[in-house]
Amino acid sequence: MIRIATRNDVDSIVKIYEHIHDAEEAGEAVVGWDRNVYPTYQTALESVIKGDMFVEEDKDIIVAAGRINQEQVKEYAECPWLYQAADHEVMVLHTLVVDPYIKGKGYGSAFVKFYEEYARSRNCHTLRIDTNEKNIPARRFYQKLGFREAGFVLCNFNGIDGVRLVCLEKKL
Repeated sequence: MIRIATRNDVDSIVKIYEHIHDAEEAGEAVVGWDRNVYPTYQTALESVIKGDMFVEEDKDIIVAAGRINQEQVKEYAECPWLYQAADHEVMVLHTLVVDPYIKGKGYGSAFVKFYEEYARSRNCHTLRIDTNEKNIPARRFYQKLGFREAGFVLCNFNGIDGVRLVCLEKKL
């Protein structure tokens, strides 16, 4: 089940962030995040307060989370998007996380399917996502789900210097 997150979910979301940071620090994953910079407790809390954080539950355990909204980060303006769309026609998925201790069960795919349905229900037919160029598994995952890499933007992203941001898109 996927639903809007509440304040009671923040600690569970942060636990997933911490698991990903642990995996990266142990050399088991390459995401390009920094535990002290992004994503953090504040990241989750602010998104929950804004009302755009969603969580995926399995047997009452939060297994995945992500923000869904129409906020295109400023770096998107530098991307050569193939699918041109007015801002009100674009839906963006930010910081999709699946707990690495229970990955491989289809949670990420289910979350993206929910994202697509959410966008359709709001008459948004252009989807956008970004990830760090270093995050090869995420790039493959999104491509498998029909997203194309539109371009790369070198930037300071979410407070992390030297990120080569991969911008991905999909037309519904």
